[in-house]
Amino acid sequence: MNTKQNLKGPFAEERLVEHATKLLRNLVSTRGIHHAILGMEKGDGSFRQVVAVGEASPDGTPMEEDTPYFIASVTKLYIATTVLQLSEHNALDLDAPISNYFPGGSLKGLHVLDGVEYTDQITPRHLLAHASGLPDWLEDRPRGGKSLLETMLHDEDRYYSFEDLLMQVRERLVPLFPPAQFDRKKVRIRYSDTNFQLLIALVERIRNQSIDEIFEESIFRPLKLKQTFFPGSLKDQTQEGPGGSRPAVLWAGDTVFTKIGVLRAVRDLYSTAEDGIVFLRALVRGELFKKPETFRWMTERWNRFGFPTRVADLRLPGYPIEYGLGVMRFELPRLFTPFKRIPPVIGHTGSTGSWLFYCPEFDLYLSGTVDQITAGAVPFRLIARLLHALG
Repeated sequence: MNTKQNLKGPFAEERLVEHATKLLRNLVSTRGIHHAILGMEKGDGSFRQVVAVGEASPDGTPMEEDTPYFIASVTKLYIATTVLQLSEHNALDLDAPISNYFPGGSLKGLHVLDGVEYTDQITPRHLLAHASGLPDWLEDRPRGGKSLLETMLHDEDRYYSFEDLLMQVRERLVPLFPPAQFDRKKVRIRYSDTNFQLLIALVERIRNQSIDEIFEESIFRPLKLKQTFFPGSLKDQTQEGPGGSRPAVLWAGDTVFTKIGVLRAVRDLYSTAEDGIVFLRALVRGELFKKPETFRWMTERWNRFGFPTRVADLRLPGYPIEYGLGVMRFELPRLFTPFKRIPPVIGHTGSTGSWLFYCPEFDLYLSGTVDQITAGAVPFRLIARLLHALG
């Protein structure tokens, strides 16, 4: 049975663009949101539109369709892709301890809870599913102190290495729970950027290349992504995107965020609305894998995040968001939409208000951002309102 619904002709598409433009303009009129961009594309290519509103930078440069922007944790989709590529080629075992790939005990003491060492029980699957129990190196606060993100925002710019991350987690933070057991019906998960920083280091060790080189070889070049790049990379030497457009400014409240060292440390990408959709379409169709069915590994089991229990949780993805292996699933419970069901989307969001989603029921891809560090919840509200108008 085909469950995909169609955008009903050009008039429906016109209404969609009109509604999207109205939503974005309302966002930009909101305090703290300076610009917004939304890319939309049907899976069969019959409909494609990018709506850009506001100014990309304080000098008045308008936000354009091809303006690169910081995609933040949407990058986790790209990281997960490289991990599963390695798994396909038997270069990595998803269920082997990650300590096997870090010789010399360099990870020792990373996960110690109530005096018990769990580090050797953590596998790539735990990291991909946010089921390791490791604290978030950026968002979690040590007892009586500030989170590293709070320090980054207010102190002088500096680069944080992988060794700095290990020291932060090992010496200043406490794990939340032991690594989950996947044979149980319910798997406890909690979002932690530490998991994916470890996956980056793991992939780099196995391939003996930097993550920049790995992405270029495994994703960017095959898909011809010319405007997707790391901050501070060779593609970003002039602070202009490879296509000639200056990246949009990232905001922290009403202040322009200019700390390139910090952006390099979190190891997330810049991209465009179009490049993002090209990537996600290839991922969903299995075109980035040797076996097209590999994408199903990412989505065959969904575990739901819990309700917030600490301050950091308020900034992290939580209920009702579900997570597979490196991919989110978001659907509003019927309690919140009693008169009209809103179909689910799969993909990822970022803490800067970025998103990259696919809605299977409408066969519709959605990408974009509001480039605001304090707007992590915006994508979920925006996408829900957009899909509500399509139903």
